[in-house]
Amino acid sequence: MPSIERRPLQKLSDILEGIIMVTKNGTSNGVKVAVLVGSLRADSLNRELAEIAVANAPQGVDVSIVDGLGHVPFYSEDVDSPSGLPAPAGELRAAVEAADALLLVTPEYNGTLPAVLKNAIDWLSRPFGEGAIKDKPVAVVGIAAGQYGGTWAHDDARRSVGVAGGRVVEKIAVSIGGAYQRFAENRPADDAEAVTQVREAVASLAGSVALVA
Repeated sequence: MPSIERRPLQKLSDILEGIIMVTKNGTSNGVKVAVLVGSLRADSLNRELAEIAVANAPQGVDVSIVDGLGHVPFYSEDVDSPSGLPAPAGELRAAVEAADALLLVTPEYNGTLPAVLKNAIDWLSRPFGEGAIKDKPVAVVGIAAGQYGGTWAHDDARRSVGVAGGRVVEKIAVSIGGAYQRFAENRPADDAEAVTQVREAVASLAGSVALVA
């Protein structure tokens, strides 16, 4: 049976305690996590994984999916200007800027991350040294058809977002493989193991915000 790659996480009770501390001592709205999905497909399993993160967010954590990545033009300094910034790119930056942490949910295309996600990271990396992603905790999870669950894509996404200025939470790794077989009859939301792993990943990511608050 295809497996989910596991790495040690903090105890969930300890993570949630840290989140509640941020909620009380920081913002009344708790920890905000923005989610970018690397698949634009209507029936995307990774989109469903992102929706699991939203539906199962721990108390004190607000998770929201940033839509519209398919409308963001390819990054170019020629169009990245205050006077003529494309609206979809501006909305992407604003959504991530307003968040405390970022969750990337992505499949694997030809051994790496999809272009739409790489493009979003490029936009979030600018202005250089001052991008919307700067110093925010970032985690990468996803589903892929291969037996290793898209680990090449996930590793590339971590590398790219780290260079872009994000603070990658390396201990969080949910890579679900064998997608066509595993979800031939059931959906990700019906997979108890997948739901648990995503919920713990979100809690750990939010806990990383608590550690630097």
